[in-house]
Amino acid sequence: MGFLRTAVQAVERATSGPLSGIATPEKWVEEWWTGGIHNSAGVRVDQETAMMYAPYFAGVRVISEDVGGLPLLMYERLERGKQRATDHPLYALLHDAPNDMMGALAFRENLTGHCMNWGRGAAYVVTHQRTGVIEELWPLRPDRLHVKCRRMGNGRFQRWYQYLDDVNGIYANLAPGEVLFVGGVGDNGLGGHSIVELAANSIGLGLATEHYGAKTFDNNSAPGGILTHPDTVSDEARKRMRADWENLHRGINRAGLMAIMEEGVTWTSVGLPNDANQFLETRKLQVTDMSRWLRLPPHMIGDLDRATFSNIEQQQLDYVSMALASWLTRWEQAIVTQLLLPEERARYFPEHLVDALLRGDTAARYAAYAIGRQWGWLSANDVRERENMNPVDGGDAYLVPLNMVPAAGSSDAGPARSIMRLARALRGRRSWKARANVTDAWVSKIVDADQEVADLEAEKVGKLVDEHLPAPDEDTDGGRGRRSVLAFLAALRTLYADDGPIAERMTSLWLPIFTSFAADVATEAADEVGYEDDVDLSKWSRAYVQSHVGYRISSSFGQLRKIADESESDQVAADIVARFTKWQDERPQEVARWEGTQLSNAAARETWKDAGVRSLKWVTQGSKTCPYCKKLDGATTPIEDPFISKGDELDGDAEGEKLTAKRNTFHPPVHVGCDCQVVPVP
Repeated sequence: MGFLRTAVQAVERATSGPLSGIATPEKWVEEWWTGGIHNSAGVRVDQETAMMYAPYFAGVRVISEDVGGLPLLMYERLERGKQRATDHPLYALLHDAPNDMMGALAFRENLTGHCMNWGRGAAYVVTHQRTGVIEELWPLRPDRLHVKCRRMGNGRFQRWYQYLDDVNGIYANLAPGEVLFVGGVGDNGLGGHSIVELAANSIGLGLATEHYGAKTFDNNSAPGGILTHPDTVSDEARKRMRADWENLHRGINRAGLMAIMEEGVTWTSVGLPNDANQFLETRKLQVTDMSRWLRLPPHMIGDLDRATFSNIEQQQLDYVSMALASWLTRWEQAIVTQLLLPEERARYFPEHLVDALLRGDTAARYAAYAIGRQWGWLSANDVRERENMNPVDGGDAYLVPLNMVPAAGSSDAGPARSIMRLARALRGRRSWKARANVTDAWVSKIVDADQEVADLEAEKVGKLVDEHLPAPDEDTDGGRGRRSVLAFLAALRTLYADDGPIAERMTSLWLPIFTSFAADVATEAADEVGYEDDVDLSKWSRAYVQSHVGYRISSSFGQLRKIADESESDQVAADIVARFTKWQDERPQEVARWEGTQLSNAAARETWKDAGVRSLKWVTQGSKTCPYCKKLDGATTPIEDPFISKGDELDGDAEGEKLTAKRNTFHPPVHVGCDCQVVPVP
């Protein structure tokens, strides 16, 4: 008792006014013994009793379950956009399970509930002793965690922790890197406000109202009263009368029993009935009041008095964007500042997926998807992923309306001028510019598709280099061992086979893009000559893609094989890596420029063949046309004949400068970088 006596005396000395006594204890003495939080209703309120109050429990449950149930993903920043960082150690801990005994939902639900009740949630961070990689996260009891602020230098402070568990005999000082700390509302760096403490009066009133209602039903739903006897009765008789009356009428099981009054005894009711006390109105108001404390729409905790079909969806959106968003941000910022290394923060970041909570009904979702597909920010596979369906081949293409392509021309042209109107306005020698605008709209998609192919080649070839090519100081056993240039070339041939993974990926990416590109060009080309029948270039596009995929596969394999054959043995791996690195950096843009010109002219030529056009004319554009294209400018030829036959030579400006055609050229380009066009000859 010495510790208790000392504590009481110390507080008494520091208290102004009359000292605390047994008959009139001060509030701090009541809380010392009861462990409760002071409130005007006179009902004990603490973190445990508050959870017995239905509106508060419902609000804590809604927020903590939603925070825990939303997927929490670790992302890696890209130059444009982001990708899931599934290889990061924190990904599985945050998304799946932080330890062997808890799932991610239970863990984050637990800590969020602690934040609301105690103003802080914390977890012990278990790291690998040698590497320092975070391996597990375990929740800590917030009532046993004490937050300390330590000065670490001039103007620098750190948050340290003391964990005191008298029950299990655990007393530990924890450094900042050993604790994941999520602060509650109004976090000051050391801990947030406890909603239980702030709302003690509201919660106490609610508990008192519930207790009053329970006691009322226990008393046969009737208020108290007075039994009056006309004469004076003894104390013993008075006690017997009270006991007999209560035994007969107290309790719900005795409701409706008849009482017989003797000797002139009368009953007088004292107190107000529930309707006069506005008991039900008070209970309803308490639900609304608790929604204010928790920043929740009333319908989220069961108050549907003012909810309608027209406003409840908007209230759900408000809940996600306002109440829930702040808790999600607290979690994300705590992870960034406490679990990620300083050098990782510029590259990685956590983010919750809230799409599931924002989804409307089926008709509304599909209407939104249709808009996204129409205006080009969603692909078919993007939509399928949001609907939890597997991707389909060709579903990564992004489509845009034809009239959204930027139009060339003078500044007085309206921004809404479509390519169809432009083609009609420029019908004649310069009508090819409309097709050039279509090309500009598809170039970026070709770049993206070819970049994906180049990245896949770098990944696959890089693995073959690591697996088969020997290190500079490695004994290759005369090339007969598993690690040799011969083994590398054999594996490379399989990789670049006609039915190999590179060819399959290239076909799946190019086919939908080139088919749609050709269809847009066909529309413009038909308009140039007034051809109104439908032109179907789908079969032609498939043959075009197969031909170009075959050429690309053969060219890539040939280049890598040449490097393997001609490089020094200790330089083969480095030279191979340098080549596909160059492909990643340069080839997508080059392919897009080449295919933009070639496919546009080829698709137009096929359209005009159907329309009955008999001759084509070569047209250059720009003032910096090369000498070879200048030689061809204005040249005409029958539509079935090439402008240049294979082996023909074109003279340049310089003496002896010649360009030898490597193929029959029915349309531009004639060389890399050529952006000439063909037009129909009337």
